[in-house]
Amino acid sequence: MISSHHLSNFYIAGHWVPPQAGASQHEIINPATGEVSGVVTYGTDADVHKAVNAAARAFQGYAALPQSQRNELLQAICAEYERRLPDMAEAITAEMGAPLETLSKPLQAKTGLWHFQTALAIARDFEFSRLQGTTRIMREPVGVCALITPWNWPINQIACKVAPALAVGCSIVLKPSQNAPYSAALLAEILHDAGVPAGVFNMVQGPGAAFGQLLASHPLVDMVSLTGSNAAGASVTKAAADTVKRVSLELGGKSANIILPTADLDKAVTHGVTLMMHNSGQTCVAPSRMLVPQDRLVEVEAIAKRVCESLVIGDPLLPDTFMGPIANARQYQRVVEMIDAGVAEGAHLVTGGTGKPENCERGYFVQPTVFSRVNNQMTIAREEIFGPVLTILPYSTVDEAIDIANDSPYGLSGYVYGATVEEAQSVASRLRTGMVHLNGANVDMAAPWGGYKQSGNGREWGAWGFDEFLETKALLGAAAN
Repeated sequence: MISSHHLSNFYIAGHWVPPQAGASQHEIINPATGEVSGVVTYGTDADVHKAVNAAARAFQGYAALPQSQRNELLQAICAEYERRLPDMAEAITAEMGAPLETLSKPLQAKTGLWHFQTALAIARDFEFSRLQGTTRIMREPVGVCALITPWNWPINQIACKVAPALAVGCSIVLKPSQNAPYSAALLAEILHDAGVPAGVFNMVQGPGAAFGQLLASHPLVDMVSLTGSNAAGASVTKAAADTVKRVSLELGGKSANIILPTADLDKAVTHGVTLMMHNSGQTCVAPSRMLVPQDRLVEVEAIAKRVCESLVIGDPLLPDTFMGPIANARQYQRVVEMIDAGVAEGAHLVTGGTGKPENCERGYFVQPTVFSRVNNQMTIAREEIFGPVLTILPYSTVDEAIDIANDSPYGLSGYVYGATVEEAQSVASRLRTGMVHLNGANVDMAAPWGGYKQSGNGREWGAWGFDEFLETKALLGAAAN
């Protein structure tokens, strides 16, 4: 699957190189069993400097390549990635516990491939140069990019940065989550085998806080793209300020799911609960606040309880498992503490709780948990839990539901379910979020991904993802009057 050599070393300047003096070894824990599944090396500042210097040396040559050559490279990456899809799915299940057959294979692993395929399609038609009157508008690669990524959708959130950065001509230093090293190492193997030029892609493993600060403040880094917590986003932004570099952030969410009075209640609630529990609730756009008509609250509670009790929870290697463990011990403890907070604040516990699911004594398993009769000032309604915990909030009018939805420091995503798409869209237009899913719509790989308010800045995915990695230059007088 993945060479242990590639967990002991870093990918820098086209080679797997040993770490500098002072590196340390850290165990990788299988979240489904609590047992050690491998060991990864954490580097030091010297390793980060080495990777950044390699990216800086490689940038100009790669940026100067004809776009057709970069497109050919993307095509080769897609082919190699597709060949390694089974390995990628197994890596993701091993590192963060996603069920292999129902999540890692059909979604977690494939999203990485889809981002490279989408980037290739966009690059073929992207307007890198155009005339505006007598002025030529040029779109040029921003330079050396530091990419800092999380563990919950590990390859998805790496690929949605790496693919557009490579497509437009940037060079890269990737710092993946220390909790998800397998998929990142495997991607480095894929990029190497696909023929990415030496130094264009570099990867170091290590502690997020320290490496994030160093990369964000590094004078040779031109741009930082981070997906992670709000605290991490604020820290990186401050570290980048002195060098006035571009910072793109995709941070937390507390998405509202407004179920309108006209909606098919069983269909809408079933969809909302199931989506919330998908990936064990560890999704930044998870519909974690379900807003329902006050007079239907008892019905909603019954449906939510029934859905949760029907979900298959347990060993992520079994074919029918829907929900696996929480990805790591730290996050497991956070989720348990938030469930305790919901009980302490007086929310009605419909189902679930802090006890482990049946037959899940080992590992970091949490029951699908639903709280109801919640108000929007409770901790469980304000803070991102990042676990399988749904809060149900009643409303009296649609206007009140919209006010509750917008009363959040976050604005990443939202959901509206009504009798028609037109009705849902009229409500969605009033939500202060970067995305809204109408009547159960899935994600669109070519649509912009990002949020308002404290959910971040900038956009990823599709052509909007290209914009994050491009500078704009005006050549005045480039054409005759």
